[in-house]
Amino acid sequence: MGRRTIEPKKILYVDDDAGLRRLIQRALTKRGFDVETAESADEGLECMRITTFDLVAIDNHMPGKSGRQMLDEIVAKEGHPPVVFVTGDSDTAVAVEAIHAGAADFVVKTVGESFFDLLDGRFRQAFLRDRLEREKRKAEADLREANERLEMLVREVHHRVSNSLQMVQSFVAMQANQTAEPAAKDALEATQNRIKAIGKVHQNLYTRGDLTTIDLDEYLETLIAELRENMSEIDNSVDLIFSADHVEVSPDDAVNVGVVVNELVTNAAKYAFPENSSGTVRVELSSLENGYSVAVSDNGAGIADGAGPVGTGLGMRIVTAITRSLGTELEKLECGVGTSHRITVKTN
Repeated sequence: MGRRTIEPKKILYVDDDAGLRRLIQRALTKRGFDVETAESADEGLECMRITTFDLVAIDNHMPGKSGRQMLDEIVAKEGHPPVVFVTGDSDTAVAVEAIHAGAADFVVKTVGESFFDLLDGRFRQAFLRDRLEREKRKAEADLREANERLEMLVREVHHRVSNSLQMVQSFVAMQANQTAEPAAKDALEATQNRIKAIGKVHQNLYTRGDLTTIDLDEYLETLIAELRENMSEIDNSVDLIFSADHVEVSPDDAVNVGVVVNELVTNAAKYAFPENSSGTVRVELSSLENGYSVAVSDNGAGIADGAGPVGTGLGMRIVTAITRSLGTELEKLECGVGTSHRITVKTN
């Protein structure tokens, strides 16, 4: 296999000094560059329109458009080559300004062979920095593209999970409709509500841009609205009220809190108001300095000290297990009327 030939880097050198242009072209060609020259900024820009260059070197002082003005036009173009600014001894302030404006480097003109060596070194450094910058931008673009594909896949997973949970919920509802036993019907309806609480998180994640957090206040608001609608179909005597601060949590925490709220609200609506008496169930989400709390209160009959669970007790067992997974526990608050429970979750 033959040795691969490396094409010389193509340079455009813009300077109104014809003698210096010839010297630079000869010296840099000996050093392995392919050099084209232009005597003015406008001629240099025209060359760039026709030919692709790996680097452009610009003298500052030229008749007509200055090198500094040419620099502005070059860096305004997307994917422009690196620019090395060439100045005299008295123009270092302009050179520094050019660096801030987008030049890759600057070189102060000197007399003799050392100037050509300096150009050679600065050009090679500019090539290296430009290559590294392009590789960095490409890596960042590839990473963004990979993240976007991953987000699309994760969002699609949440969509499919949401659809699957809705299907399971429909099956449970069908079974509840065909069940005559009241206890079994209640158990199936409770299971259906638990599935709804979980499914709404996946539905929320599918439709929002951020897949890492859930607005707990918005999620609970939609959950409470559905619970309110379900309660109104059975009994209009219980009023369900929701108030909230803005709180963001992880999807896992949102699922857990949603199931807890579902259980506590359902229990209150079922058992706090005997003989179809009217009343209010209140859900409050509060933002704390190092976390948040959720309280569910009612103004019903209350729970006597030492009294066992009403019904199967499964709902409260679920609440106990979930609050433990949240790193907290269910508090029973002192209140004059009815029952009030609260969970407090620390986030840091």
